[in-house]
Amino acid sequence: MFILKLIFGISAAFAAVMGPTRGPAAQTNKKIAFILSDAKNGGVMGAKAGFMEATRLLSWKVEVRDGMGDMEALNLHLEEALNTNVDGIVLCGFQPDKKQLKILQAKKKQIVVVGWHAGTKPGPVPGLFTNISTDPSEVGRLTIQALRNTGSKTPGVIVITDNRFAIAKEKTQILTSALKSCPECRLLAVVDIPISEAQEKIPGFVQRMNTQFGKAWTHTVAINDIYFDNMNFPLKDVGRQDIANIAAGDGSRVAISRIKGGGSQQAVTVAEPLIFQGWQIADELNRGFSGQKESGFVSKPVVVNKEFLATLSGDDIEEPVDFRKAYSEIWQRK
Repeated sequence: MFILKLIFGISAAFAAVMGPTRGPAAQTNKKIAFILSDAKNGGVMGAKAGFMEATRLLSWKVEVRDGMGDMEALNLHLEEALNTNVDGIVLCGFQPDKKQLKILQAKKKQIVVVGWHAGTKPGPVPGLFTNISTDPSEVGRLTIQALRNTGSKTPGVIVITDNRFAIAKEKTQILTSALKSCPECRLLAVVDIPISEAQEKIPGFVQRMNTQFGKAWTHTVAINDIYFDNMNFPLKDVGRQDIANIAAGDGSRVAISRIKGGGSQQAVTVAEPLIFQGWQIADELNRGFSGQKESGFVSKPVVVNKEFLATLSGDDIEEPVDFRKAYSEIWQRK
């Protein structure tokens, strides 16, 4: 048995989390189609990086396909993968639309399909062996807690989401409900901006929101760090360096770097343990290939701010977790 420890909150306290204790030996020489929602998404790329590490150990061949944020392209990639000689498919950062029923054919073809942020909750969902994410309710709770501890004590909040994705809509619903229950908080607006269009649309968004809400706007909460990749200069241009930005996912390297540097208005990201989750994707596929059930393991989100990062030796928020050794020991069992 091993215990995975994840740093869990602004106080940098450690919470013990039981990880999978047993599993099948490595099922080697498998062929995997890894379909990315959008290579511009730092969370997606973090999960992919962890997965590629793990698959080198498992001797799997991986074909990566990028949907570039276009649902039609993603469904086409999925259809093509289902019609090729693959053992497994990973849906990284998207859920097939309701018209894409071919995902249900995977089981008949003995193809194991694992999702990362491919549904609203972690665990098995129709068509998927399992879906990997943290609990969106926990992410929402920690985001609102961080918001109340950052910046103005009477927050006026604008939420940015991407309504194309089920997990983004779920997070947004949780966040807006929590904000409405917060007596000192005021929800100003919920704005839908596709992640793939963040770079082009954020400058105009800042100008419009500042004109509409002025000083009532004190906080921005976004379902992904990528929106804040493009927000710092537009905020400076309109003289709004008083606004605090908080991401309810995913914990990209770019976001962590800017929070650590302190030169950005992004104060917090409630991060997924992305590299760890990439290894979990591989472990869940391996269980499926072996005819076993999914592990049932759900990782914890990590609240990342400047103070927390100062406790680490570098920028690796998963530093305290020796998941590589733990999964390697499971796979090497005979």
